Amino acid sequence: MKSHPIILGLFIVLSLNSSDTQAVSSAVEPELNQLIKRGEYLARIAGCNDCHTTGYALTAGNIPKDQWLMGDQLGWQGPWGTTYPSNLRLSMAKLTEQQWLNMAKTAQFRPPMPWFTLRDMEEHDLKAIYHFVQHLGPAGQPAPAYLPPGQAAKGPVISFPAPPPQP
Repeated sequence: MKSHPIILGLFIVLSLNSSDTQAVSSAVEPELNQLIKRGEYLARIAGCNDCHTTGYALTAGNIPKDQWLMGDQLGWQGPWGTTYPSNLRLSMAKLTEQQWLNMAKTAQFRPPMPWFTLRDMEEHDLKAIYHFVQHLGPAGQPAPAYLPPGQAAKGPVISFPAPPPQP
């Protein structure tokens, strides 16, 4: 008699006692903790906090982690209009890991977001960033919406001039 894999899997799960399931869970925890630590490191050194954490660059990174990656009200203005660093904790809370990986590899965000650095990151580093942001959890408010060129921003902005003409 041939056994069905789903029934066999269900039997195995049902036959595990709570100490067995805790052992399986604790075996996964160190791996997840390593991913989270790697994601924190990457958020710190890749410059994510420089824009996506209010005051981070001005305090030499001395911002409590519970305030990281909640976006900013400071606009970045140039020929593209005015963009605001998004609240990554809110936006990434809505994404699955696979959706995040797809977006990181294909999206072309407006300046000054260096979308090409996400595109060039290794998948395991992108996963680490995802799990770190998920670990922080959703918090804060959404950043202001994008403003098209010529529309005045209500708050402070950093202005970028148009690039010089190409020869």
